[in-house]
Amino acid sequence: MNSPLGKTSPRLIRIKEVIDRVGIGRSTIYDWMNPKSPRFDTTFPKPVKLGSNSIAWLEHDIDSWILGKVNV
Repeated sequence: MNSPLGKTSPRLIRIKEVIDRVGIGRSTIYDWMNPKSPRFDTTFPKPVKLGSNSIAWLEHDIDSWILGKVNV
């Protein structure tokens, strides 16, 4: 979605799209977010809380994280 100034608006994506983009399972994503998990990843983007049981990620954050993994 473009704003009147020609800049792209930030876009939130839900867990299903994150799974599709990263190519891993839901449980792995939640492990990466859980500091108590042995698979915790401090570099994985933090989600945005939308409601009491609803989260999403900024599309740009996920894309940047993926590119960072490719450039390692």
